[in-house]
Amino acid sequence: MNSVYPLSDPKSKSCLWSLFVVAALICGAYFIGSAFVAKDYEDRASRWKMIDTTPNRQQSLQCKNQCRPLGSEALPKGIVAKESNLEMRPLWGSSMQDEKLSSSKNLLAIAVGIKQKEVVNEIVQKFFSSDFLVMLFHYDGIVDEWRDLEWCDSAIHVSAFNQTKWWFAKRFLHPDVVSEYNYIFLWDEDLGVENFHPGRYLSIIKDEGLEISQPALDPAKSDVHHQITARARNSRVHRRMYKSKGSGRCDKNSTAPPCTGWVEMMAPVFSRAAWRCAWYMVQNDLIHAWGLDSLLGYCAQGDRTKHVGVVDSEYIVHLGLPTLGVLDKSEARQTTSQIIDDRSEVRRQSFIEMQIFKKRWINAVKDDNCWIDPYRQPANRSIH
Repeated sequence: MNSVYPLSDPKSKSCLWSLFVVAALICGAYFIGSAFVAKDYEDRASRWKMIDTTPNRQQSLQCKNQCRPLGSEALPKGIVAKESNLEMRPLWGSSMQDEKLSSSKNLLAIAVGIKQKEVVNEIVQKFFSSDFLVMLFHYDGIVDEWRDLEWCDSAIHVSAFNQTKWWFAKRFLHPDVVSEYNYIFLWDEDLGVENFHPGRYLSIIKDEGLEISQPALDPAKSDVHHQITARARNSRVHRRMYKSKGSGRCDKNSTAPPCTGWVEMMAPVFSRAAWRCAWYMVQNDLIHAWGLDSLLGYCAQGDRTKHVGVVDSEYIVHLGLPTLGVLDKSEARQTTSQIIDDRSEVRRQSFIEMQIFKKRWINAVKDDNCWIDPYRQPANRSIH
């Protein structure tokens, strides 16, 4: 049997080798051409990508940099209402433009009890006549007995039994709610206003650049607790007091409360910016706010020796009437009428809260490495 071996033929080997060389050249040409085509495609694709997506990328970065209120990210920016106010709205027949023009620009918020109805009426009448919005915090829970006053339905009434002015303020005067008001008067109820005019007062504090202020107290008729709050005669405004005897002396070089940069918590007046700062300092659980007065200067929007002051030409009388902690048993839903006086307990709690607040401040200063105290005293200098 004869076997055939084609590769043993020299001609066959030569032919096979030629085919191999041709195939190699074709493959080489294919790969080289593919590389050029791929490079050209990548260049064109990158240009197309730049052309097509650059606006989208810029828009994405622009949107990312927008500061949106927390929780509003799912909404278009134009529909987000970041602020509110306390203006009451009619149920029908209102003109949005007319209402906007007539909105009050300043706010009086005052803690009240029915026993001081006459005094409060005198205060509120003066403020309503000066185009204020008035908000009453009823700490005794009694609201209906105010309805015989002509302004009652124009005021905002909030009622919570046995709560302080600062409890109400923390919960109902959030800075975003009162941001439309230029000044917030946060007053006690036992104040005589015979020699006080809200309009003139506003004109003075604007002219003097006072961010935090209070009307001076008539020393002849008032229960004065702090010398700096007493009215100075023949003066428009004072920003410091002088004390040359006893402990805690105050002179022209004093830079800290209570010598300067200080008002009492009885009748403070805040600018919009100052209140936004002060609201954050009011502690939610410390309802008496004792100790806050010595630190309000940090909210003065600058130098507290210049932007905190007491207005002498528009002054009030502190009547010193018993309010929180004093009630009839009938008010406490008891059957017999008997006076209950827990003011000593209220005062004790106020001292306790002041110590807690001071500790919180010290710890906050220690723990915040990014905060710089603008009023830090040198170690070798006494604090006035």
